[in-house]
Amino acid sequence: MNKGISRLSHCRICPRKCGADRLSGKKGFCGAGREMMIAHYGPHFGEEPPITGDHGSGNIFFSHCNLRCVFCQNYQISHDGEGRPVDVDGLVRIFFALKEMRCHNINLVSPTPYTPFLADAISQAKRRGLGLPFVYNTNAYDDVEALESLEGLIDIYLPDFKYSSGLIAAKLSHASDGAPYPDAAKSAILEMKRQVGDLVVEDGIAQRGIIVRHLVLPGGLAGSRQVIDWIGEGLGRSTWIGLMSQYLPLHRAGDYPVLARRIRPDEYDSVIAYLVDNGFENVFVQELESAPLFVPDFGKERPFEESTG
Repeated sequence: MNKGISRLSHCRICPRKCGADRLSGKKGFCGAGREMMIAHYGPHFGEEPPITGDHGSGNIFFSHCNLRCVFCQNYQISHDGEGRPVDVDGLVRIFFALKEMRCHNINLVSPTPYTPFLADAISQAKRRGLGLPFVYNTNAYDDVEALESLEGLIDIYLPDFKYSSGLIAAKLSHASDGAPYPDAAKSAILEMKRQVGDLVVEDGIAQRGIIVRHLVLPGGLAGSRQVIDWIGEGLGRSTWIGLMSQYLPLHRAGDYPVLARRIRPDEYDSVIAYLVDNGFENVFVQELESAPLFVPDFGKERPFEESTG
């Protein structure tokens, strides 16, 4: 048993360190047990341009999540756990299937509960000559030791730095019974940057590096300016930032009056202006009107296909 897998016997592979004996079939706080669970895989066209390219990013959507965001657009899989089990060999087959679909990379979405299994699967795929970059697409509530086990395996890190306030993170994402979210995210993102450095793009396609995402929330709840300040100081102003405008009041957001609306153009534009004023030039932005296009329905065979109903 590798060291990473053994950490599941008293689970401590994320900052919650909930202690569940996942190897004996117990469920962690995240809902994950001894098996990987996958809800969907296939080419995806909603990522940043150098991740998406012309043929799409090879997204694998893992079920379960170690946060409980009240506005989660993927709640069907992150909270409810929809999906099917897959073992390491099955995951490797999916990697090669995505390559056959001409995807530019293998994009591991919400991978945190499964890092020990992923290390094995990626190692196998690389030895077998897969030849595509691996993307670790995460909420950044990650454990540094778990990330260290992925060094040399992950090519591109795509963390979402959600909040500058631990109190807001506790309220909106239930990040209250482990390390405070901002502290854990900063440590994790610094480790990611150490491993892969700034973004490297060749022929329009990302090959290596980090893109830090940030979702602007209504009423400034995300603390966007403080997040940007930290990125500038901790990672450098050459860091690529994906500034997301796609917030919609989904799942349980309606229970929180300040979250029960979409963001206004002035809220998003003010964050863009702050980035520009502080010397950030490498920024991906979104159109506010595109927000509904990013909402999946994992009850469908093609979750991101626009509804005709």
